[in-house]
Amino acid sequence: MPQESKSKSKTPNLLRVLQIVTAYPWFLLVAIASLLLLIGVNALTPQLFRWGIDQGISQGNLNIVFQAALFLFLAAIGRGIFSFGQNFCAEIVSQNVTYRLRNQVFCKTQNLSLSYYKNTSAGQLLTRVTSDVEQIRTFLGTTIIQVISGLITLITSAVIVLLMNWQLALITLTAIPIAGFLLTRFFKNNGKLFGMVQAKLANLNSILEENLIGVRVVKAFVREQLEISRYTKLNGELLAANMQTVKVLRNLFPFLFLLSNLISLTVIGFGGAQVIGKQFSLGELVAFNSYLVFILQPVLQIGFAAGIIAQASASARRVYEVIDAENDITNHPNAKVLNANDIQGEIIFENVDFSYPGSTTPILKDISCVINPGEFVAIVGMTGSGKSTIANLIPRFYDVTAGVVKIDGDDVRELELASLRSQISIVFQDATLFSGTIRDNIAYGLPDAPLAQVIAAAKFAQIDDFVSSLPDGYNTIVGERGIGLSGGQKQRVAIARSVLTDFRILILDDATSAVDAKTGALILESLEKLRQARQCTIIVISQRISSIRNADKILLVDKGQIVAQGKHQELLETSSLYAAILASQVKQSQLVETSAE
Repeated sequence: MPQESKSKSKTPNLLRVLQIVTAYPWFLLVAIASLLLLIGVNALTPQLFRWGIDQGISQGNLNIVFQAALFLFLAAIGRGIFSFGQNFCAEIVSQNVTYRLRNQVFCKTQNLSLSYYKNTSAGQLLTRVTSDVEQIRTFLGTTIIQVISGLITLITSAVIVLLMNWQLALITLTAIPIAGFLLTRFFKNNGKLFGMVQAKLANLNSILEENLIGVRVVKAFVREQLEISRYTKLNGELLAANMQTVKVLRNLFPFLFLLSNLISLTVIGFGGAQVIGKQFSLGELVAFNSYLVFILQPVLQIGFAAGIIAQASASARRVYEVIDAENDITNHPNAKVLNANDIQGEIIFENVDFSYPGSTTPILKDISCVINPGEFVAIVGMTGSGKSTIANLIPRFYDVTAGVVKIDGDDVRELELASLRSQISIVFQDATLFSGTIRDNIAYGLPDAPLAQVIAAAKFAQIDDFVSSLPDGYNTIVGERGIGLSGGQKQRVAIARSVLTDFRILILDDATSAVDAKTGALILESLEKLRQARQCTIIVISQRISSIRNADKILLVDKGQIVAQGKHQELLETSSLYAAILASQVKQSQLVETSAE
């Protein structure tokens, strides 16, 4: 489920959406003006009917009948023009507001810390950017206009009918408090229901996203039926939630329609008696009945809008949960900008403890080490020992729970984030590529890099031969998440992407795990040349001890602690754990070779 956040504003979320509307004053003014003119024309129309009937038809005056018909024709044209102006401008405003909301949510997701994503699925965020924002657009584009128009029309028509016939008007207006009571009870009892529907939709989208990303795993394990069952179950829950909303709306509208019909019957009966008794003219009754529509229709419109407003309110809350989410990793008020020309690349861990936000389980305990400028340092250990977590603290993906991480003597928490991360290049084990060409992916951190630089980086990563063999070369389109490339090819593209940037610290987090030993060795040779040329600090996290034997320093991590550090031979002689890991890897390698033979 999404990580809950306290709103930064006490203003109701739907009202915050409406405040954005004021950023488009001209369209707003035209929409309001068109709305008022439309209401005016609608209010005038029944009087034209009364005039045509009482002064024309009843008096046998064909000239007045034709004049009334002409004015009614002009009123119809006016209604069309004003209705278009109102709807067109409202839609322009709604589209622009939702454009801004989508951008706000996306920009916020780009700046949220990684801890947020540990508790929030991509499907949840996709639903908020798409379905929830669309619910808000519907509310702004049509519903709010209907509600405002309905309220003004209701008040205007109520005043007119009171002036025309106060006795008949009182009968008519009894519908308003009854309908108000029904709508108030509807909002009070069902507000959370529409939020639940959106949450169910988000869960369904999460399952769909997981399935599409992991489709090869599903097929490999023949789990299609399991995934179908899982999706069907959640889809059924969404159906049940939607049917619950249908049920509550079904319970509301029959009462509103019944109320409307009873009022209409009463007006026809009571008003008809007054016409027969010469207390009311036929034209006045027709006009009054027309105003009755203008009174009862808004009540029904507001009733129909009730569900959409409830949905929009729930969606606005979910959208602002993301926008208002607190970021764990922020710049210090007086953050120091890390100057690229001055950075040396020294990294110091002093008594570092770390637990993930919201957890009390320590991942790292009392980590202390010094990585000198220009050193090649390797971090090894069993799976889950905390190796990657150590690396994640250097660019401040997370902040330490206790202790301090320093670069060139400065606490990383006091360095400006963008300048800190611009000097650190990272290659992750799970290489993420983006839709686009291979060149685009390699040049991701340096989009304007000339092709010669891109090729040089590819050669460094031992991927140039493969790319050059493709029909479109570096312009070959890479599918979503690198579909079409093997795991090793994706890792090598990711390495090329990292070395292309201007950095002083390079971190490879098991970045050659999917490449063969020979290619991995060639990459490590290139890394050594790169280190000498750039005088950069290199940290390699590796499962294979054979690939980091020549490191200046090896840190052995076990259960969140550095249990030994030194050169390869030194650790082999002093650490039984290091020797055991190496022995197991040598044995595994021999088994593989024997099997191959």
